Amino acid sequence: MSAKILAVDTATENCSVAIIMDGEVITRCEVAPREHTLKILPMVDQVLSESGLSLSQLDALAFGRGPGSFTGVRIGIGIAQGLAYGADLPMIGVSTLAAMSQAGYRHHQATQVAAAIDARMSEVYWGMYQRQSDGDWSPSFAESVLPPEELLAKTKDIEGEWLTVGTGWAAYPDALDTLTLTTTESGILYPEAQDMALLAQFAFQRNEAVEPEHASPVYLRDKVTWKKLPGRE
Repeated sequence: MSAKILAVDTATENCSVAIIMDGEVITRCEVAPREHTLKILPMVDQVLSESGLSLSQLDALAFGRGPGSFTGVRIGIGIAQGLAYGADLPMIGVSTLAAMSQAGYRHHQATQVAAAIDARMSEVYWGMYQRQSDGDWSPSFAESVLPPEELLAKTKDIEGEWLTVGTGWAAYPDALDTLTLTTTESGILYPEAQDMALLAQFAFQRNEAVEPEHASPVYLRDKVTWKKLPGRE
């Protein structure tokens, strides 16, 4: 039987929550910049009510671990930790880039996805993923933060057709249009919790869930530091 997992994500402008259980997904999603703290907990209440589950009946709590907005990632992991501590649940961090790759398959049946999120400061958060036979995703290009101009040399030997997802493609069109990759546009801009919930099931099966105090974000920029919730250093 598959794990029952609640996923929350606020790592980008998008705010989303989902529960996956027995192959069914219940989700709420809204693009709501600067309103994540107002939206996320009511969304959690809604999906729990619709599922008929309480937090204590779940197997794990997943969260968008980044990369993404520094503030957004902090909000998401902070809320997820609070919920996990209260219900004594283990946590699973899911890459926002990998989640968008799963969205690429959900919408377009793409099995090779190139994800780029606008990282500001003339950089993109970048990753490339291939879908495996079991439905999980494997990185072909490890998630990184770098100027888009550097990608031409780094991707010149990569073959195949790639679906593009994320805000980075529109933010830096001149640089990314020079890539020799064969690409198809998806229209997918943001990660969603429903895709994270599915990927979290694979991680749960691999015993990758951790206690809440060990859950950590991924910012990719070395100069960004993370402080745990007060009293939980």
